[in-house]
Amino acid sequence: MSAKKPTRRTSATPKKSDGFSAEERAAMKERARELKSEARGEEGERDLLAKIADMPAHDRALAERVHAIVKANAPTLSPKTWYGMPAWARDGKVVCFFQSAHKFKSRYATLGFSDAATLDDGAMWPTYFALEELTPAEEKQIAALVKRAVS
Repeated sequence: MSAKKPTRRTSATPKKSDGFSAEERAAMKERARELKSEARGEEGERDLLAKIADMPAHDRALAERVHAIVKANAPTLSPKTWYGMPAWARDGKVVCFFQSAHKFKSRYATLGFSDAATLDDGAMWPTYFALEELTPAEEKQIAALVKRAVS
């Protein structure tokens, strides 16, 4: 009697990965670089301004205004980058951040708040806000959110 060999299956087409997108992998690599930079005590605002300068014009204009609003209304927050995007932190913990529409191929930029922000309002409250443009009304709303986030 001869032993029967198990059949080996091979796939002619490679399987598509259900893992991270190229943009997500790039953001994780950027975060690793940021952690190394922080460990060396390098300047956070310089990195933040460099990231803003690299953005397409529309996102850059939004990010510049958000940065100015955060600096004016929450001067205790430290500017830094977080996953390659502008962020503002208290005691090393990110409180709020800006995400470029271009970087993640979205139709709008995003202003987000982490759990370190004190925006709690009952059992449910918003933590991400879509930004398409900043009029004085939106700037006033962002200023109020930032003040509340650090209170």
